[in-house]
Amino acid sequence: MADLSLRKVKKVYDNSVVAVQDFNLEIADKEFIVLVGPSGCGKSTTLRMVAGLEAITDGEIYIGGRLVNNVPPKDRDIAMVFQNYALYPHMTVYDNIAYGLKLRKLPKRVIDQKVREAAEILDISELLARKPKALSGGQRQRVAIGRAIVRNPQVFLMDEPLSNLDAKLRNQMRSEIIKLRKRINTTFIYVTHDQTEAMTLGDRIVIMKEGYIQQVGTPQEVFIHPANLFVAGFIGTPQMNFFDAELVRQGDRYHVSLAGATVTLSPEKCRRLADGGVESGPVTLGVRPEHMVLTTADNAIFASVDVSEMMGSAIHIHVDACGRDVVIVVPVSEEELETRERALAMGTPVRFTFRGSAAHLFDRETGVNLEWKAAPEPPAPPEPETPVQDPPPLGDPFAESEEVPVS
Repeated sequence: MADLSLRKVKKVYDNSVVAVQDFNLEIADKEFIVLVGPSGCGKSTTLRMVAGLEAITDGEIYIGGRLVNNVPPKDRDIAMVFQNYALYPHMTVYDNIAYGLKLRKLPKRVIDQKVREAAEILDISELLARKPKALSGGQRQRVAIGRAIVRNPQVFLMDEPLSNLDAKLRNQMRSEIIKLRKRINTTFIYVTHDQTEAMTLGDRIVIMKEGYIQQVGTPQEVFIHPANLFVAGFIGTPQMNFFDAELVRQGDRYHVSLAGATVTLSPEKCRRLADGGVESGPVTLGVRPEHMVLTTADNAIFASVDVSEMMGSAIHIHVDACGRDVVIVVPVSEEELETRERALAMGTPVRFTFRGSAAHLFDRETGVNLEWKAAPEPPAPPEPETPVQDPPPLGDPFAESEEVPVS
Protein backbone atom coordinates (compact mmCIF):
# COMPACT_ATOMS: atom_id res chain seq x y z
CA MET A 1 0.00 0.00 0.00
CA ALA A 2 1.17 3.57 -0.63
CA ASP A 3 0.49 7.24 -0.27
CA LEU A 4 0.80 9.60 -3.23
CA SER A 5 2.07 13.12 -3.56
CA LEU A 6 1.51 15.36 -6.60
CA ARG A 7 3.54 18.55 -6.35
CA LYS A 8 3.06 21.47 -8.76
CA VAL A 9 2.25 19.03 -11.56
CA LYS A 10 1.70 20.59 -14.96
CA LYS A 11 0.90 19.22 -18.41
CA VAL A 12 1.27 21.26 -21.59
CA TYR A 13 0.71 19.89 -25.09
CA ASP A 14 2.63 21.30 -28.05
CA ASN A 15 4.10 24.07 -25.87
CA SER A 16 0.79 25.94 -25.85
CA VAL A 17 -2.23 23.87 -24.82
CA VAL A 18 -2.39 23.63 -21.01
CA ALA A 19 -4.30 20.57 -19.77
CA VAL A 20 -3.26 20.59 -16.09
CA GLN A 21 -1.81 23.54 -14.19
CA ASP A 22 -0.21 23.71 -10.72
CA PHE A 23 -1.84 20.52 -9.43
CA ASN A 24 -0.98 19.89 -5.76
CA LEU A 25 -2.49 17.00 -3.83
CA GLU A 26 -1.48 14.72 -0.96
CA ILE A 27 -3.24 11.33 -0.93
CA ALA A 28 -3.03 9.17 2.18
CA ASP A 29 -2.44 5.43 2.16
CA LYS A 30 -5.72 3.53 1.52
CA GLU A 31 -7.63 6.74 0.79
CA PHE A 32 -10.30 6.84 -1.93
CA ILE A 33 -9.87 10.07 -3.91
CA VAL A 34 -12.26 11.10 -6.68
CA LEU A 35 -11.27 13.60 -9.39
CA VAL A 36 -14.45 15.15 -10.75
CA GLY A 37 -15.25 17.91 -13.19
CA PRO A 38 -16.70 18.63 -16.63
CA SER A 39 -15.26 17.13 -19.80
CA GLY A 40 -11.91 18.66 -20.69
CA CYS A 41 -11.04 19.81 -17.16
CA GLY A 42 -7.84 17.72 -17.04
CA LYS A 43 -8.91 14.98 -14.63
CA SER A 44 -8.13 12.05 -16.97
CA THR A 45 -4.84 13.65 -17.99
CA THR A 46 -3.90 13.88 -14.30
CA LEU A 47 -4.73 10.21 -13.79
CA ARG A 48 -2.68 9.20 -16.84
CA MET A 49 0.31 11.15 -15.50
CA VAL A 50 0.06 9.22 -12.24
CA ALA A 51 -0.11 6.01 -14.28
CA GLY A 52 2.90 6.98 -16.39
CA LEU A 53 0.91 7.01 -19.62
CA GLU A 54 1.53 10.74 -19.99
CA ALA A 55 4.87 12.43 -19.35
CA ILE A 56 4.53 15.42 -17.05
CA THR A 57 5.72 18.80 -18.26
CA ASP A 58 6.69 20.04 -14.83
CA GLY A 59 6.38 19.07 -11.18
CA GLU A 60 6.89 15.84 -9.24
CA ILE A 61 4.85 12.70 -8.58
CA TYR A 62 5.71 10.42 -5.65
CA ILE A 63 4.21 6.98 -5.01
CA GLY A 64 5.07 5.48 -1.65
CA GLY A 65 7.74 8.12 -1.17
CA ARG A 66 9.47 7.25 -4.47
CA LEU A 67 9.79 9.83 -7.25
CA VAL A 68 8.23 8.21 -10.33
CA ASN A 69 8.47 10.95 -12.96
CA ASN A 70 10.64 8.76 -15.20
CA VAL A 71 9.50 5.33 -14.02
CA PRO A 72 7.62 3.32 -16.72
CA PRO A 73 4.01 2.26 -16.00
CA LYS A 74 4.85 -1.41 -15.44
CA ASP A 75 7.31 -0.51 -12.67
CA ARG A 76 5.03 1.83 -10.70
CA ASP A 77 3.13 -1.00 -8.96
CA ILE A 78 -0.23 0.36 -10.00
CA ALA A 79 -3.23 -1.00 -11.87
CA MET A 80 -5.66 0.93 -14.04
CA VAL A 81 -9.20 0.31 -15.26
CA PHE A 82 -10.09 2.17 -18.45
CA GLN A 83 -13.38 3.59 -19.66
CA ASN A 84 -13.36 1.32 -22.71
CA TYR A 85 -12.43 -1.84 -20.70
CA ALA A 86 -9.31 -2.48 -22.89
CA LEU A 87 -9.75 -6.28 -22.95
CA TYR A 88 -8.03 -8.64 -25.36
CA PRO A 89 -10.90 -9.83 -27.60
CA HIS A 90 -9.15 -13.06 -28.67
CA MET A 91 -8.61 -14.21 -25.07
CA THR A 92 -11.07 -15.75 -22.63
CA VAL A 93 -12.06 -13.97 -19.46
CA TYR A 94 -9.71 -16.26 -17.53
CA ASP A 95 -6.77 -15.45 -19.81
CA ASN A 96 -7.52 -11.70 -19.76
CA ILE A 97 -7.38 -11.68 -15.97
CA ALA A 98 -4.34 -13.97 -15.85
CA TYR A 99 -2.36 -12.25 -18.61
CA GLY A 100 -0.23 -9.95 -16.45
CA LEU A 101 0.48 -12.73 -13.97
CA LYS A 102 1.64 -15.06 -16.75
CA LEU A 103 4.07 -12.43 -17.99
CA ARG A 104 5.55 -12.32 -14.51
CA LYS A 105 6.02 -16.09 -14.78
CA LEU A 106 4.16 -16.89 -11.59
CA PRO A 107 3.42 -20.59 -10.94
CA LYS A 108 0.27 -21.85 -12.63
CA ARG A 109 -1.21 -22.82 -9.27
CA VAL A 110 -0.76 -19.26 -7.93
CA ILE A 111 -2.19 -17.73 -11.10
CA ASP A 112 -5.23 -20.00 -10.99
CA GLN A 113 -5.84 -19.20 -7.34
CA LYS A 114 -5.61 -15.42 -7.87
CA VAL A 115 -7.85 -15.48 -10.97
CA ARG A 116 -10.54 -17.53 -9.27
CA GLU A 117 -10.44 -15.42 -6.12
CA ALA A 118 -10.89 -12.25 -8.19
CA ALA A 119 -13.70 -13.86 -10.20
CA GLU A 120 -15.47 -14.82 -6.99
CA ILE A 121 -15.15 -11.30 -5.56
CA LEU A 122 -16.64 -9.85 -8.76
CA ASP A 123 -19.25 -12.61 -9.23
CA ILE A 124 -17.97 -13.61 -12.70
CA SER A 125 -16.81 -17.16 -11.94
CA GLU A 126 -19.26 -18.63 -14.46
CA LEU A 127 -17.90 -16.35 -17.21
CA LEU A 128 -14.25 -17.43 -17.14
CA ALA A 129 -14.50 -19.50 -20.32
CA ARG A 130 -16.21 -16.79 -22.37
CA LYS A 131 -14.62 -14.19 -24.61
CA PRO A 132 -15.32 -10.45 -24.24
CA LYS A 133 -17.71 -10.29 -27.22
CA ALA A 134 -20.06 -12.67 -25.36
CA LEU A 135 -20.26 -10.36 -22.31
CA SER A 136 -22.45 -7.41 -21.44
CA GLY A 137 -20.93 -4.01 -20.69
CA GLY A 138 -21.17 -4.57 -16.95
CA GLN A 139 -19.55 -7.99 -17.22
CA ARG A 140 -16.69 -6.59 -19.31
CA GLN A 141 -16.11 -3.91 -16.71
CA ARG A 142 -15.92 -6.54 -13.98
CA VAL A 143 -13.32 -8.44 -16.02
CA ALA A 144 -11.26 -5.27 -16.43
CA ILE A 145 -11.44 -4.69 -12.68
CA GLY A 146 -10.51 -8.34 -12.07
CA ARG A 147 -7.41 -8.01 -14.24
CA ALA A 148 -6.33 -5.09 -12.05
CA ILE A 149 -7.19 -6.77 -8.73
CA VAL A 150 -4.98 -9.82 -9.25
CA ARG A 151 -1.85 -7.67 -9.31
CA ASN A 152 -2.48 -6.54 -5.72
CA PRO A 153 -1.21 -3.06 -6.69
CA GLN A 154 -0.14 -0.26 -4.37
CA VAL A 155 -2.48 2.13 -6.18
CA PHE A 156 -5.71 1.42 -8.04
CA LEU A 157 -6.59 3.91 -10.83
CA MET A 158 -10.05 4.04 -12.43
CA ASP A 159 -10.81 6.29 -15.41
CA GLU A 160 -14.58 6.79 -15.75
CA PRO A 161 -15.17 3.04 -15.51
CA LEU A 162 -18.97 3.28 -15.40
CA SER A 163 -19.63 5.87 -18.09
CA ASN A 164 -20.51 3.29 -20.76
CA LEU A 165 -23.15 1.59 -18.60
CA ASP A 166 -26.88 2.33 -18.35
CA ALA A 167 -28.25 4.07 -15.25
CA LYS A 168 -29.41 0.93 -13.46
CA LEU A 169 -26.14 -0.89 -14.05
CA ARG A 170 -24.14 2.17 -12.98
CA ASN A 171 -25.95 2.15 -9.64
CA GLN A 172 -25.23 -1.56 -9.21
CA MET A 173 -21.57 -1.24 -10.17
CA ARG A 174 -21.16 1.75 -7.85
CA SER A 175 -22.18 -0.40 -4.90
CA GLU A 176 -19.86 -3.15 -6.14
CA ILE A 177 -16.92 -0.73 -6.19
CA ILE A 178 -17.71 0.30 -2.60
CA LYS A 179 -17.68 -3.37 -1.57
CA LEU A 180 -14.51 -3.97 -3.59
CA ARG A 181 -12.74 -1.09 -1.89
CA LYS A 182 -13.46 -2.60 1.52
CA ARG A 183 -12.17 -6.01 0.45
CA ILE A 184 -8.90 -5.06 -1.24
CA ASN A 185 -8.23 -2.00 0.99
CA THR A 186 -5.75 -0.13 -1.20
CA THR A 187 -5.32 3.45 -2.39
CA PHE A 188 -7.84 4.47 -5.05
CA ILE A 189 -7.87 7.38 -7.49
CA TYR A 190 -11.14 7.48 -9.37
CA VAL A 191 -11.98 9.84 -12.26
CA THR A 192 -15.56 10.72 -13.19
CA HIS A 193 -17.69 13.54 -14.54
CA ASP A 194 -20.67 12.16 -12.58
CA GLN A 195 -21.09 14.00 -9.30
CA THR A 196 -23.28 11.19 -7.90
CA GLU A 197 -20.35 8.79 -8.21
CA ALA A 198 -18.05 11.36 -6.64
CA MET A 199 -20.35 12.01 -3.67
CA THR A 200 -21.03 8.33 -2.93
CA LEU A 201 -17.56 6.85 -3.51
CA GLY A 202 -14.93 9.32 -2.38
CA ASP A 203 -13.35 9.89 1.02
CA ARG A 204 -12.37 13.22 -0.51
CA ILE A 205 -13.35 14.89 -3.76
CA VAL A 206 -11.07 16.98 -5.97
CA ILE A 207 -13.18 19.31 -8.12
CA MET A 208 -11.42 20.54 -11.26
CA LYS A 209 -12.08 23.15 -13.91
CA GLU A 210 -9.88 24.03 -16.89
CA GLY A 211 -6.88 22.26 -15.43
CA TYR A 212 -7.07 23.86 -11.99
CA ILE A 213 -8.20 22.44 -8.66
CA GLN A 214 -11.22 24.41 -7.44
CA GLN A 215 -11.74 22.67 -4.10
CA VAL A 216 -10.64 19.56 -2.20
CA GLY A 217 -12.79 18.19 0.60
CA THR A 218 -15.09 15.49 1.84
CA PRO A 219 -18.42 15.08 0.02
CA GLN A 220 -20.15 16.81 2.92
CA GLU A 221 -17.69 19.73 2.93
CA VAL A 222 -17.98 20.53 -0.77
CA PHE A 223 -21.79 20.25 -0.63
CA ILE A 224 -22.33 22.36 2.48
CA HIS A 225 -19.42 24.78 2.04
CA PRO A 226 -18.63 25.22 -1.68
CA ALA A 227 -15.53 27.35 -2.17
CA ASN A 228 -16.86 29.27 -5.15
CA LEU A 229 -19.69 29.62 -7.66
CA PHE A 230 -18.37 26.88 -9.91
CA VAL A 231 -18.29 24.27 -7.14
CA ALA A 232 -21.70 25.37 -5.86
CA GLY A 233 -23.23 24.99 -9.31
CA PHE A 234 -21.44 21.75 -10.16
CA ILE A 235 -22.18 19.79 -6.97
CA GLY A 236 -25.84 19.06 -6.29
CA THR A 237 -28.81 17.85 -8.34
CA PRO A 238 -30.81 19.83 -9.31
CA GLN A 239 -28.25 22.60 -9.61
CA MET A 240 -28.16 25.38 -7.04
CA ASN A 241 -30.27 28.45 -7.86
CA PHE A 242 -28.40 31.77 -8.12
CA PHE A 243 -29.79 35.28 -7.65
CA ASP A 244 -28.49 38.84 -7.72
CA ALA A 245 -29.12 40.01 -4.16
CA GLU A 246 -28.11 42.64 -1.61
CA LEU A 247 -26.27 41.78 1.59
CA VAL A 248 -26.97 44.16 4.50
CA ARG A 249 -24.82 44.28 7.64
CA GLN A 250 -26.16 45.63 10.92
CA GLY A 251 -23.44 45.26 13.55
CA ASP A 252 -22.62 41.57 13.70
CA ARG A 253 -25.89 40.55 12.08
CA TYR A 254 -26.56 40.15 8.37
CA HIS A 255 -29.59 39.73 6.19
CA VAL A 256 -30.03 39.30 2.47
CA SER A 257 -32.66 41.06 0.36
CA LEU A 258 -34.04 40.24 -3.07
CA ALA A 259 -37.30 40.86 -4.91
CA GLY A 260 -38.79 42.64 -1.88
CA ALA A 261 -38.11 39.78 0.54
CA THR A 262 -35.65 39.82 3.43
CA VAL A 263 -34.06 36.77 5.07
CA THR A 264 -31.93 37.01 8.20
CA LEU A 265 -28.85 34.78 8.07
CA SER A 266 -28.14 32.16 10.72
CA PRO A 267 -25.85 33.08 13.67
CA GLU A 268 -23.12 30.76 12.36
CA LYS A 269 -23.13 32.42 8.94
CA CYS A 270 -23.17 35.86 10.52
CA ARG A 271 -20.14 34.95 12.63
CA ARG A 272 -18.15 33.78 9.61
CA LEU A 273 -19.04 36.87 7.58
CA ALA A 274 -18.13 39.16 10.49
CA ASP A 275 -14.84 37.33 11.06
CA GLY A 276 -14.03 37.86 7.39
CA GLY A 277 -14.84 41.56 7.59
CA VAL A 278 -17.61 41.30 4.98
CA GLU A 279 -19.59 44.53 4.59
CA SER A 280 -22.90 45.42 2.98
CA GLY A 281 -23.07 45.26 -0.80
CA PRO A 282 -24.26 43.35 -3.86
CA VAL A 283 -23.71 39.58 -3.78
CA THR A 284 -24.61 36.47 -5.69
CA LEU A 285 -26.98 34.45 -3.55
CA GLY A 286 -27.14 30.68 -3.95
CA VAL A 287 -29.91 28.45 -2.57
CA ARG A 288 -30.31 24.75 -3.30
CA PRO A 289 -33.70 23.72 -4.75
CA GLU A 290 -34.36 21.31 -1.87
CA HIS A 291 -33.85 24.13 0.65
CA MET A 292 -36.57 26.34 -0.84
CA VAL A 293 -40.03 26.29 0.72
CA LEU A 294 -43.40 27.29 -0.69
CA THR A 295 -45.20 29.69 1.64
CA THR A 296 -48.20 32.02 1.95
CA ALA A 297 -46.28 34.64 3.98
CA ASP A 298 -45.96 38.20 2.71
CA ASN A 299 -42.18 38.28 3.22
CA ALA A 300 -41.52 35.95 0.31
CA ILE A 301 -40.49 35.93 -3.33
CA PHE A 302 -43.34 35.92 -5.84
CA ALA A 303 -43.17 33.58 -8.85
CA SER A 304 -45.30 31.68 -11.35
CA VAL A 305 -44.99 28.00 -12.26
CA ASP A 306 -43.59 27.22 -15.72
CA VAL A 307 -43.12 23.44 -15.55
CA SER A 308 -43.80 20.71 -12.98
CA GLU A 309 -41.79 17.49 -13.10
CA MET A 310 -42.97 14.46 -11.16
CA MET A 311 -39.91 12.76 -9.65
CA GLY A 312 -41.55 10.12 -7.45
CA SER A 313 -41.31 11.32 -3.87
CA ALA A 314 -40.99 14.98 -4.90
CA ILE A 315 -42.19 17.44 -7.51
CA HIS A 316 -39.56 19.63 -9.18
CA ILE A 317 -41.21 22.88 -10.18
CA HIS A 318 -39.55 25.39 -12.49
CA VAL A 319 -40.77 28.88 -11.72
CA ASP A 320 -40.16 32.29 -13.24
CA ALA A 321 -38.73 34.45 -10.45
CA CYS A 322 -36.36 37.42 -10.37
CA GLY A 323 -36.11 37.26 -14.16
CA ARG A 324 -34.69 33.73 -14.29
CA ASP A 325 -35.63 30.06 -14.15
CA VAL A 326 -35.66 28.81 -10.57
CA VAL A 327 -36.07 25.18 -9.50
CA ILE A 328 -37.88 24.28 -6.28
CA VAL A 329 -38.08 20.72 -4.94
CA VAL A 330 -41.43 20.09 -3.24
CA PRO A 331 -41.51 16.82 -1.24
CA VAL A 332 -44.89 15.07 -1.33
CA SER A 333 -46.42 12.02 0.29
CA GLU A 334 -48.11 9.30 -1.75
CA GLU A 335 -51.53 10.46 -0.57
CA GLU A 336 -51.10 14.08 -1.73
CA LEU A 337 -49.20 13.33 -4.93
CA GLU A 338 -52.04 13.84 -7.40
CA THR A 339 -53.60 16.87 -5.69
CA ARG A 340 -50.25 18.67 -5.28
CA GLU A 341 -49.35 18.08 -8.92
CA ARG A 342 -52.65 19.63 -10.06
CA ALA A 343 -52.18 22.54 -7.64
CA LEU A 344 -48.78 23.30 -9.21
CA ALA A 345 -49.93 23.42 -12.81
CA MET A 346 -48.42 25.80 -15.36
CA GLY A 347 -49.20 29.46 -14.63
CA THR A 348 -50.00 28.92 -10.95
CA PRO A 349 -48.79 31.87 -8.82
CA VAL A 350 -46.64 30.81 -5.86
CA ARG A 351 -44.45 32.35 -3.18
CA PHE A 352 -41.27 30.84 -1.83
CA THR A 353 -38.65 31.54 0.80
CA PHE A 354 -35.67 29.82 2.45
CA ARG A 355 -33.99 29.59 5.83
CA GLY A 356 -31.08 31.87 6.62
CA SER A 357 -28.91 28.81 7.24
CA ALA A 358 -29.49 27.66 3.64
CA ALA A 359 -28.13 30.82 1.98
CA HIS A 360 -24.75 30.74 0.22
CA LEU A 361 -23.15 34.11 -0.50
CA PHE A 362 -20.58 34.68 -3.23
CA ASP A 363 -18.57 37.70 -4.30
CA ARG A 364 -20.28 39.15 -7.37
CA GLU A 365 -16.98 39.64 -9.22
CA THR A 366 -14.69 36.79 -8.15
CA GLY A 367 -17.27 34.11 -7.35
CA VAL A 368 -15.51 33.26 -4.05
CA ASN A 369 -17.67 32.14 -1.13
CA LEU A 370 -17.78 35.11 1.25
CA GLU A 371 -18.02 32.88 4.32
CA TRP A 372 -14.75 31.20 3.46
CA LYS A 373 -12.44 34.02 2.51
CA ALA A 374 -9.50 31.77 3.37
CA ALA A 375 -10.43 29.69 0.33
CA PRO A 376 -8.02 30.76 -2.46
CA GLU A 377 -9.47 32.35 -5.53
CA PRO A 378 -8.80 30.07 -8.51
CA PRO A 379 -6.18 31.68 -10.76
CA ALA A 380 -7.19 32.71 -14.25
CA PRO A 381 -6.25 29.97 -16.75
CA PRO A 382 -3.60 30.81 -19.31
CA GLU A 383 -4.46 31.33 -22.97
CA PRO A 384 -5.11 29.45 -25.13
CA GLU A 385 -6.99 26.99 -22.94
CA THR A 386 -8.22 24.01 -24.90
CA PRO A 387 -7.46 20.90 -22.83
CA VAL A 388 -6.67 17.80 -24.84
CA GLN A 389 -6.95 14.21 -23.71
CA ASP A 390 -5.45 11.35 -25.66
CA PRO A 391 -7.52 8.17 -25.93
CA PRO A 392 -6.40 5.35 -23.61
CA PRO A 393 -4.35 2.57 -25.22
CA LEU A 394 -5.81 -0.85 -25.91
CA GLY A 395 -4.82 -3.84 -23.88
CA ASP A 396 -2.81 -3.70 -20.70
CA PRO A 397 -0.15 -0.95 -20.67
CA PHE A 398 1.06 -2.09 -17.26
CA ALA A 399 1.99 -5.56 -18.48
CA GLU A 400 5.62 -6.34 -19.23
CA SER A 401 4.94 -7.06 -22.90
CA GLU A 402 4.10 -4.80 -25.79
CA GLU A 403 1.50 -7.21 -27.19
CA VAL A 404 -1.50 -5.42 -28.67
CA PRO A 405 -4.94 -7.07 -28.80
CA VAL A 406 -6.27 -8.17 -32.16
CA SER A 407 -9.77 -7.54 -33.44
